[in-house]
Amino acid sequence: MKWSKWLEQWDMTSLKIKTPFLDMEWMPQDEDKSAAWELYIELLTRITTQQLHEAHGDEQTALSSIYSIFGITRDVMKNNGRHCIEFTKIAVVVLNQVVRPFTAKWHRLATKGCFDNPDKCLEFRAELEDLQRILRIYTKMLADMAGVEDLTELENSDR
Repeated sequence: MKWSKWLEQWDMTSLKIKTPFLDMEWMPQDEDKSAAWELYIELLTRITTQQLHEAHGDEQTALSSIYSIFGITRDVMKNNGRHCIEFTKIAVVVLNQVVRPFTAKWHRLATKGCFDNPDKCLEFRAELEDLQRILRIYTKMLADMAGVEDLTELENSDR
């Protein structure tokens, strides 16, 4: 399968990836599968994919958890070595194109005290929900790459 088809299957064609990469075969190796599994578990158990109920949680803590995905992803790539290139391709793109704009915007606002403003907290939570929708898809992609059953939708979020 080509990269373009794999991304299409997940409705992630909005990611900006150069055509030569999109035309390459998507062939995850064992190192990719291990890396995907490691990051899958991290994303599945964080605010990246879990609902932040309006009456619970803390915006600064949620932002810090989202930001920590950068270091975790770097460690996963380093620990799985240079043969986890398929994982690295998608991980770098998602970090730079999806997560970074969110964290850059909100880190700057947070340093100016925006989370003391209830309206800014509501705005943050709305944008977090948008980010979570994309990261849930990414988490499902990682489950696919890891070759494991996806548990992203295991829980009922209506409770």
